[in-house]
Amino acid sequence: MAKPIRKAILPVAGLGTRFLPATKAVPKEMLTVVDRPVVQHVVDEARAAGIEHIVFVTGRNKAVIEDHFDRQFELERTLEERGKTKELEQLDRDTPKAGTTSFTRQQLPLGLGHAVWCARDIIGDEPFALLLPDMLHMAKPGNGNTKGCLGSMVEAYEKTGGNMIAVYEVPDDQTHQYGIVGKGAEAAPGVHAIEKMVEKPKAGTAPSNLAISGRYILQPGIFDLLASQETGAGGEIQLTDSMLKLMEREPFYAVTFDGAIYDCGSKIGFLMANVAYALSREDIAPAFEAELRGMLNAG
Repeated sequence: MAKPIRKAILPVAGLGTRFLPATKAVPKEMLTVVDRPVVQHVVDEARAAGIEHIVFVTGRNKAVIEDHFDRQFELERTLEERGKTKELEQLDRDTPKAGTTSFTRQQLPLGLGHAVWCARDIIGDEPFALLLPDMLHMAKPGNGNTKGCLGSMVEAYEKTGGNMIAVYEVPDDQTHQYGIVGKGAEAAPGVHAIEKMVEKPKAGTAPSNLAISGRYILQPGIFDLLASQETGAGGEIQLTDSMLKLMEREPFYAVTFDGAIYDCGSKIGFLMANVAYALSREDIAPAFEAELRGMLNAG
């Protein structure tokens, strides 16, 4: 029987240079999609999937992330005194309970693999989830998926064990921009064995059009491989290199995500995420859609 997935790693040490000057003083993970920071959306997904403990791998000038997930006595007291019950309840739901978050520093910008390795002692000898906070996964309305992308992966993992990667289809002429997997036999409904994994393959050489979407379930053996992993592209410790080594001795599976993915590390992805999440909100969607239509018609 596979060990349960209790912990998740969120690497939040990136500099966010694509969003300067906005990210000069504000971490990119704290930029808001509608009224919730990007990182809050990802934490919501992790908690909906049953994650009990979240490990944030941070860097310099990221203390505001830790503050965001802490209680703020003055704010709570003010809301209580003013009868803002709805807002107070929302804050209480969003704030992790005591002892369910950890923060550790990635002191040098050595890549995703190094960020994962920095969490090794907190994760310990158990499988874990890894969620890239730039990538927001929105399930299609009405498809019955209330647990999100990671929730679907956890359900698949309970059937197969091993390591899991969420993937999604990208245009064939864009596969050179992504990590791509080649899938094999079906191991469970909607779950396929991974036979190949290539980071940004040359145009025309990709094994498929299935791109890695930024959601993983990994076994703890990855930590020993990362510890001895040589630096790769950009002088960084690449997670893909260690996953390829782990794949030689442990199975990897692909779960295709049925929904929209927004790369909030890019300006267009971030803007589209704001539009999509606003239109999904019953409280603001009608007025927002009317404003959008008016703007488009005026143009």
